[in-house]
Amino acid sequence: MLPNEKLPSLREMANIFQVSIGTVQSAYDSLEHDNFIYSIPKKGYFVLGVNERFKAVSPLIDFFSGSLDTRNIPIHDIQQCMLKAINLYTTQAYRYTAPQGHKDLLKIMKTHLEGYQVYTDTDNIVMVSGSQQALDILCRMPFPNGKDKVLVEQPTYYGVLKSLEVNNTPREGIKRGFEGLSLQELDRIFHYDNIKFFYTIPRFHNPTGQSYTIEEKQAIVKLAKKYNVYIVEDDIAADFDTSNKRCPLHYYDIHDHVIYIKSFSKIVQPGLRIAAIVLPQLLLNTFIDFHRWTDTQCATLSQSTLAIYLSSGMFKKNTKMIRDIYVKRMAKLQEIADTLNDNDIEWSIPDSGFYACMKINKEIQFDQIQLELLKNRICLMDTRMFFLNEFKNNNYLRISISKANEDEIALGINKLVKIIKNHLFDESIDAPKYKEHFDLDWIY
Repeated sequence: MLPNEKLPSLREMANIFQVSIGTVQSAYDSLEHDNFIYSIPKKGYFVLGVNERFKAVSPLIDFFSGSLDTRNIPIHDIQQCMLKAINLYTTQAYRYTAPQGHKDLLKIMKTHLEGYQVYTDTDNIVMVSGSQQALDILCRMPFPNGKDKVLVEQPTYYGVLKSLEVNNTPREGIKRGFEGLSLQELDRIFHYDNIKFFYTIPRFHNPTGQSYTIEEKQAIVKLAKKYNVYIVEDDIAADFDTSNKRCPLHYYDIHDHVIYIKSFSKIVQPGLRIAAIVLPQLLLNTFIDFHRWTDTQCATLSQSTLAIYLSSGMFKKNTKMIRDIYVKRMAKLQEIADTLNDNDIEWSIPDSGFYACMKINKEIQFDQIQLELLKNRICLMDTRMFFLNEFKNNNYLRISISKANEDEIALGINKLVKIIKNHLFDESIDAPKYKEHFDLDWIY
């Protein structure tokens, strides 16, 4: 095969040689370790050129992924909880439960949510198969305010934009840049537009990494009540927060206008596919009905496993360990950014979480930068997908440290900034010769 030529997929190779996908994966891992091939996330495996093979091939620096580093997932603890769930709920683990959720988990979840300053009754909690399912249902279901348009921050989490798109839900955007959100503009939109709900990520925003102040949260909740608009609060990164003073929007809501979503994929493991949603009473029955005919229920085994994981003390212990890792990674990113002063680059770096952000104050061609990054074994998401078409721009670059350790952050950020500066100085960056192998429409 020629250098940089793409290898058959794992499934294709398994079919050719009539072996398991796991066997092919092991073979590819071995070839990659010996510098015969290289991999690109979401793309596949490629042949390494003869000259490159004998060079010191650096590992891929992943600023792309938004899931927990597999090296930090407490696999053994989760396995133990799953086995205990199977033994403890011998019959229940293989049966349907009520659409709202497993009764034991709902009781545990009520207490657990209080740790985030979310106070509610067990009857107002519904367990779902991940936050994406909750968002999809909310986009589809009618609301008691009789409105039909969804307002989203710009930029925002790509998954909610896709839910709006596939469900043909009317939507509108409001800018949330490094300077924050314009409360005056929010007031205007709530007043004049037919807003059903406002989707927001108040804490460690994806992709900018920013968090609302107490005053901003209180103002948003006040406007929601004033104009009868519901707020969908996605608090996916709450477990990474080092401060107990950053209360969610739900804490300030005394008029039942905030819907609170807490996923466990970022802090436990993505494969568990489980989240809790806290709903105002007026929305509860409609949501449960839509949920029942969308998915029947959240997987019983996942619910039982999470119940044991939360109640055993393992969650608290492992969350602290994971949070400490990401605090150190963000501190390293801040340290590197402080040494790279440049008038053309602004930084938004929180004290924890997965996401930081760079804002380039000049026009850039991201496709060219992305190809140069791939040539340097750096993987970065195209942040344009976080925007509605009318807001789309090239200037924001999300930096995910979810799978990049401190050494990789130091090396990767220095390379990234150098590539950007070269691009700003000379936009004629040569694309790598394997350009044709890459589909740049990455969506995750």
